[in-house]
Amino acid sequence: MIVGAGPGIGRSVARRFAREGLPVALVSRTGGTLGLDGPAGGAGVRAYRADSADETALRAALDAAAADLGTPDVVVYNAAIIRPDAPGEVTVRAHLDAWAVNVVGALIAAAHIAPAMARRGGGTFIITGGMPEPKREYVSLSLGKSGVRTLVALLDQEYGPSGVHVASVTVAGPVAPGTAFDPDDIAEHYWRLHTQRRDGWDHEILHSGHPDR
Repeated sequence: MIVGAGPGIGRSVARRFAREGLPVALVSRTGGTLGLDGPAGGAGVRAYRADSADETALRAALDAAAADLGTPDVVVYNAAIIRPDAPGEVTVRAHLDAWAVNVVGALIAAAHIAPAMARRGGGTFIITGGMPEPKREYVSLSLGKSGVRTLVALLDQEYGPSGVHVASVTVAGPVAPGTAFDPDDIAEHYWRLHTQRRDGWDHEILHSGHPDR
C-alpha cells in the first residue's frame, strides 16, 4: 500500500513490489493507477482517492484497500509538501498544512493500519524522508523531515515489539530518472527494508546519490 502515490518514487516502489508478485494499493489525491494497471501492474493494482491531510478520507481509503486486499504486508507513506521557504516567509497556516501532510498524515496512517499488522505478528511501515540536514531555504520541509525521524522512533517503540518494522528512506536530492537519484534505484531500498531479518533491522536508509550509499 502506497500513500501519496505519484509518478516518481511512488510508481517505482509500486513496480518493484509488483515484480515480487504483491498486489498494490495506490492512495493519492487523484486516485490514479500511474499507468500500472496493465502488464506493469504484476499481481494487480488498485487505486483509491484521498488527500493525506484529510483524516476522514485517508482512513476511508485505508479501510477500502484493506477490505479489498487484506491487511497489507507493507505500507509506504510517500506524501509530502515540498517547497522552498525561508524563515518567516510563509504563514502559520502554510506551516500547519505542510506539517499535516509531511508528518501527521504518516502518524494517522500508521495508527490506523499498524495495529492490524501487529496483531498478525509482522509487517513493514516505511516513510519517505528527505533533508538529511536542515536547510534554511527549506524551513517547512526541514521541520517536517525532522519530525519524520522522531515519528519513526515512536512508531518503532509502539509496534516494533510486535514485529512491525518501521523505517524511513531519506532521499538527499531531487528525484529524476537517469540521475544519481533515479527513482528505480531508490525503490530498491524499500524492498531491502521490507525483506530484512528482524535482528538486522535498519530504521533509516540514506540515499545520498553516491554509488556506495
